[in-house]
Amino acid sequence: MSKSRLMHLSILITVLALLVAGCTPAAAPATKAPEPAASGVTADMQGLIDAAKAEGTLTTIALPHDWCNYGEAITGFKAKYGLQINELNPDAGSGDEVEAIKANKDNKGPQAPDVIDVGYGFGPQLVEEKLVQPYKVSTWDTIAADSKNADGYWYGDYYGVLAFEVNKDAVKNVPQDWADLLKPEYKGQVALSGDPRASAQAQMSVYAAALANGGSLDNVAPGLEFFKKLNEVGNFVPVIAKQATVAKGETPVITRWDYNALADKTALAGNPNIEVVIPKTGVIAGVYIQAISAYAPHPNAAKLWMEYLYSDEGQLIWLKGGCHPIRYNDMVKRNVIPAEITANLPAADLYAKAVFPTIDQINAAKKAITDGWDKVVGADVK
Repeated sequence: MSKSRLMHLSILITVLALLVAGCTPAAAPATKAPEPAASGVTADMQGLIDAAKAEGTLTTIALPHDWCNYGEAITGFKAKYGLQINELNPDAGSGDEVEAIKANKDNKGPQAPDVIDVGYGFGPQLVEEKLVQPYKVSTWDTIAADSKNADGYWYGDYYGVLAFEVNKDAVKNVPQDWADLLKPEYKGQVALSGDPRASAQAQMSVYAAALANGGSLDNVAPGLEFFKKLNEVGNFVPVIAKQATVAKGETPVITRWDYNALADKTALAGNPNIEVVIPKTGVIAGVYIQAISAYAPHPNAAKLWMEYLYSDEGQLIWLKGGCHPIRYNDMVKRNVIPAEITANLPAADLYAKAVFPTIDQINAAKKAITDGWDKVVGADVK
């Protein structure tokens, strides 16, 4: 018998023996995920922490401490990792953040932001103009696909709805809907929380007013006309409103995200009394997004900041501030949200009419508002 036939016969005998014995060849061992160290931190994560600590600083922009509980997030991050945070212009709008990246492309100094938190509609611009770099946080899979860029260039962080924040000590009758704001009793009392030519929050206010006045997610013109009327009757105050202007009665009625209004109510603690109203019509929801600058002076600190914000710990900090974190559904499913936090949130039925515009709709609305504000409304908000 030839060597070839002997070899084939040997193989056949081996296979038959395995079948008779009910055995199959052993599978290759599965690749194991990195084991956490005694501290509970994986080797990859520890490497990122070490690299971030070597950089020593994180530079943020447009993060007021009372916005979505960012004060606690900033304090917690510094305490947890021992990094310093350089906070640029807390009251800047989303457009200002984008411009800050552009203005500091070749500058690694203290005015160059590492990270930004901007309106949802800015996402495509950030990618198209190559202003941000990709990074997928370790909790990436628990962020809904329609709330993130597939390649990791940006991802949703939290959302809320546009509400009225009212100083009840200065306003006799609290307005309940957009149409109420045109009444003579609100003369010189109504303001926006940003410049609609640059601020996503202010733009979404115009968008919401459009929905309440015959417009749609594809037609914001009625929103501009509404603010034109508001300005013509003398009710609109062309200043960027904030907690201090509300408290002093300079802008006793302002439109802003519900979580910011709730934060002001808590911070002021009845001095003055603040009422937060979800309007009866024109209830619009807005998602904000996080991204890392393509020119970040501290890229590892920026990545560590993202890991912190998108961990359960960071998401709960936002929720405590009245925001709905982007991983909210995942955390509810895993039952990791303390009851004392949910007890302080507005009733869910108040949000039943909320609508979520798409990025394309937001971008179209943003262009219409920024192009049309001066022409239609003619109020220089600053």
